[in-house]
Amino acid sequence: MVKITKEQALAYHQSGRPGKIEVKPTKAYRTQTDLSLAYSPGVAYPCLEIQQNPEDAYKYTDKGNLVAVISNGTAVLGLGDIGAMSGKPVMEGKGLLFKIYGGIDVFDIEVNEKDPEKFCEAVERIAPTFGGINLEDIKAPECFYIEERLKRTLDIPVMHDDQHGTAIISAAGLKNALEVIGKDISKVRIVVNGAGAAAISCTKLYMAIGAQKENIVMLDSKGVISVSRNDLNEQKRFFATERTDIHTLAEAVNGADVFVGLSKGNVLSKDMVRSMAKDPVIFALANPVPEISYEDAMDARPDVLMSTGRTDYPNQINNVIGFPYIFRGALDVHAKAINEQMKLAAVHAIADLAKQPVPDVVNDVYKVNNLRFGRDYFIPKPVDPRLISEVSAAVAQAAIESGVARKTITDWNQYKNSLTVLLGQETKLTQKLYATAATHPQRVVFAEAVHPTMLKAAIQAKAEGICQPILLGNDEVIAKLAKSLDLSLEGIEIVNLRHPSEQERRERYARILTEKRQRDGYTFQEANDKMFERNYFGMMMVETGEADAFITGLYTKYSNTVKVVKEVIGIRPEYKHFGAMHIINSPKGTLYIADTLVNENPDTDTLVDIGKLAATAVRFFNEKPVIAMVSHSNFGSSQSDGALKVKHAVEQLHQLYPDLPIDGEMQIGFALDRELRDEQYPFSRLAGRNVNTLVFPNLTSARSSYKMLQMLGADAEIIGPIQIGLNKAIHFVDFGASVRDVVNTVAVATIDAYVMKLKNRISGTAKL
Repeated sequence: MVKITKEQALAYHQSGRPGKIEVKPTKAYRTQTDLSLAYSPGVAYPCLEIQQNPEDAYKYTDKGNLVAVISNGTAVLGLGDIGAMSGKPVMEGKGLLFKIYGGIDVFDIEVNEKDPEKFCEAVERIAPTFGGINLEDIKAPECFYIEERLKRTLDIPVMHDDQHGTAIISAAGLKNALEVIGKDISKVRIVVNGAGAAAISCTKLYMAIGAQKENIVMLDSKGVISVSRNDLNEQKRFFATERTDIHTLAEAVNGADVFVGLSKGNVLSKDMVRSMAKDPVIFALANPVPEISYEDAMDARPDVLMSTGRTDYPNQINNVIGFPYIFRGALDVHAKAINEQMKLAAVHAIADLAKQPVPDVVNDVYKVNNLRFGRDYFIPKPVDPRLISEVSAAVAQAAIESGVARKTITDWNQYKNSLTVLLGQETKLTQKLYATAATHPQRVVFAEAVHPTMLKAAIQAKAEGICQPILLGNDEVIAKLAKSLDLSLEGIEIVNLRHPSEQERRERYARILTEKRQRDGYTFQEANDKMFERNYFGMMMVETGEADAFITGLYTKYSNTVKVVKEVIGIRPEYKHFGAMHIINSPKGTLYIADTLVNENPDTDTLVDIGKLAATAVRFFNEKPVIAMVSHSNFGSSQSDGALKVKHAVEQLHQLYPDLPIDGEMQIGFALDRELRDEQYPFSRLAGRNVNTLVFPNLTSARSSYKMLQMLGADAEIIGPIQIGLNKAIHFVDFGASVRDVVNTVAVATIDAYVMKLKNRISGTAKL
């Protein structure tokens, strides 16, 4: 676990803009008209609509995506009663988690009031602002009263996450842990050490999923909570055990199946663990020091199933697995409450998710290859991108079925897709690509199948239904790699191009290539030697129709691949050059960038081809191209060679395509700022249009532009490179591309290949 120093933490919070959250406008505000719509006089109209129908607040304001994180600072983390203002950094942090995991806006509100009645009154008065209330860091027993009262008096979801967040995640973990070892939750003996808000809520939820009250023993700081004690509040009294033979933790855990610690560090000894039943389940959730360390528990009992609240050990009980998605689902149906049915739905959704194959992104984050359901993985990881769609949908559906939803969802697939788009896991474009490719899956050759990323991508693409993979490489090496990655090769073709059984095909390919390039100095022997190389062999599979598309580039130099593709596949006859494009999907729209791969320093003729290819490619994605030819110059302001070649390319394109919205040369600022461009250069062919395509003057500027966005972590998805202008569907991926990057390219390649098959029935402009 990374050690965080005081100096690091203070510097993090105060550097740049102090704090961790901010408010950003979501509507246009630059012009006087914008401001008149945002405020007076335009704002009066939605106010009057809401007055007539209060439910319209969800339509015209952020209420439906706004949660209040409210605390009085009486139980802040492990710091205790430090006061409302001192707890503000924690509440801001909670707001940050809501936003990054659930896409939910948050106002953190620190109420300087310890009296439960007055605290509730303050919350009730501000509640109309919000779609939900997240109570945070309020001490017991006051937190029980506060939550129950606000649930009665308010018509929006209210949840005290310290109670229910831990309860939901640990209940899902307990359900799965017992399934791993084959124990029945109705029969296991459970010891809960701690009797605060979280402990009581956890235990109640365990009972809701099948645990029996008579099998539960709870302890507080004074020992076992039993009927013989007369110092118990209402919440503790509910769990008082009838047993009179146990008083201490050591006595309680002897023979127990489950230990849940919500107390303090180092209270569970190795001897206590040894006294537990076979395959003991231990949830040591005190932070930062658990009731027993992972190492000590495993040393005492190698058969233990262990969870902690720490990130550096398996099966972390982390509230972030729950609260962003629970509120997300509740907000999306305009729920009036978060009820027991919704919490149980979250439990089952989280538990079920752990049993599904783990996405590659999760394995990558944790530097493992084979996370699978079992002793060391029975709770999903916090970074699992599927949590938002699975848990939120389950909660939303439970809200609808239990009658607390104001809004109904009918298309659950569409709803889940919208959630992945919300957090940038997918965009509408990638969803459309996948859906289109899946309607006509093609045979796609993966040249570098011995690379883990390429192999994972091939299998994922098959699982997505977007292609039938053909893996090039040594079959034994691929099989060994697949086994180490826990991947199934069932139904996937492997071609070992160097194997003697492929000699006839290599020679046949060599003859075809020799006939095609004999005037370029090719001999049969040279061509035959080249057929031992993946790129030559794989591209010949596509050239001969034995495959439909080809993917390479993960560790192959572009210069070598470009040479091969020109020799084997060739450029479409209507062009002299080919190029590549990257697509940038951002919240502000989709931007197409060319040429990002092939032509290092294009002359005027090459730029003309790139412009034509870019227009064709944008149409391929069912958009109308609006193209800016980028330079350091604006419409003749510089007479340098670099500016002139762009200017002359534009002149030729204007003559060739008088109706095509393309212009330049222009600086990037004018290209992307329509109002500024229209004001300064009203004569432009782009007047009144938003540019969606940029053609750069050279490879350095094009690659630097999209790479800079990629490295800065801009809020955008980058797809590409996508080859444009070739006779067949041959596509390269970037060096070091992720599995997702490769699968995105496969989707494009599949569509490209299918369109080429239909070229006799559709316009040629539909091809890349």
